[in-house]
Amino acid sequence: MRSFLLVNPWITDFAAYDFWVRPLGLYTLAALFRAAGHRVELIDCLEGGGGEARRPPKRGAWGQGKFFSEEIARPHALRFIRKRYRRYGMTPARFRERLAAGGRPDAVLVSSMMTYWYPGVVEAIREIRGAWPGVPVILGGNYATLCEGHARAFSGADRVSAGDGERVLPPVLADLLGGTFDLGFDGGDLDSYPYPALELAGRLDAVPVLTSRGCPCRCTYCASALLNRGFRVRNPVRVADEIEHWHRRHGVVDFAFYDDALLVDAPRRAVPMLEDILRRGLACRFHCPNGLHVREMSPRIASLLFRTGFRTIRFGFETASAARQESTGGKVTTAELRQAVAYLREAGYESRDIGVYLLCGLPGQPYREMEAGIDLVAAAGARPILAEYSPIPGTPLWGEALGHARYDVAGEPLFQNNTLLPCLHREIAPGGFQALKTRARESAVNEGSR
Repeated sequence: MRSFLLVNPWITDFAAYDFWVRPLGLYTLAALFRAAGHRVELIDCLEGGGGEARRPPKRGAWGQGKFFSEEIARPHALRFIRKRYRRYGMTPARFRERLAAGGRPDAVLVSSMMTYWYPGVVEAIREIRGAWPGVPVILGGNYATLCEGHARAFSGADRVSAGDGERVLPPVLADLLGGTFDLGFDGGDLDSYPYPALELAGRLDAVPVLTSRGCPCRCTYCASALLNRGFRVRNPVRVADEIEHWHRRHGVVDFAFYDDALLVDAPRRAVPMLEDILRRGLACRFHCPNGLHVREMSPRIASLLFRTGFRTIRFGFETASAARQESTGGKVTTAELRQAVAYLREAGYESRDIGVYLLCGLPGQPYREMEAGIDLVAAAGARPILAEYSPIPGTPLWGEALGHARYDVAGEPLFQNNTLLPCLHREIAPGGFQALKTRARESAVNEGSR
């Protein structure tokens, strides 16, 4: 039996909000390690943790809310940005206490999310080194996969493992710890995975759920194909089983679906799952912060979503430009958006309930295109939500992004931060984008009052 410490580092950014965020990959690994007979400890730095002296951050009624945070110095590369930079999560002192409270592990596994959050990764690894000198540290996750060279050079980890942790970790651990290492499951079958070990979390007011991994679409701005091995799906009844498990045994009411393609092949996947949830009488609330595929919406699905308890409805529409819709992947048309919103309104949703993401700051995107998207979404009867574009290494749009970027996004991942609008059209002043945000906010208010 081996002992492992799993760590989810801090977010370091100008802004962050907890939309039911959980390091689901780490909790899944924890469950796999335990099922294989190993000892596991998990520290999620985004949690405040017991004993914090600071006032608890405000939480929403549905489990979303603010993180603990404190202002820190901006990294040198961002010294010219006149915005406050913060560390989100527990204090470093609290992290050191949590490290000291556990026994010496055989290895530490560190996750990573956004590429431009890597300063939190570096800081966490530095603290781990101080607490457990000589213990191997392995870094995985999105930053490790998308910026592997940078992570190897700057993270401080002994190994950087790109790709699915449960697939790439066993040989790495066998090499570092000696002998063989087998997690004893079929990585190609998502139904062979145990439920994530979320009981290790400090609080369990909401649970993230995945019905699939990956996405069959190939949108040029999206990293899903780089982070997942194809499109793999779970049995919809098994998904309902998991929801019932957390609801009946742990009292969880709020569930967030973080699928990239929740509604794809809906007659065989989403529809049976939704009908099974209704049949079981599960009085839950469901949220889709990642965005649903507009094209899959139908009167039947809209009705099922409403009756099942889906409260946070989000669509990925991205742009009102038909040419850009086609060039970025062709996953949606304007007519499909209008029809989907109409179905949801007929099912009982209000305009304020239906959020539609619009990508802003795409390479070469003019001001008028973003403005037209806001107006179109509002006129369709939904709420426009601006999503600032972040250039992601390895995506099909990356090359075009390099040609339009205001900063060295290839050499410094900090410049990939969407807050910086790194690819915003050079003719658009920062004040112009603020005007777009105001327009979106006011259109949502006006539409909601009708």
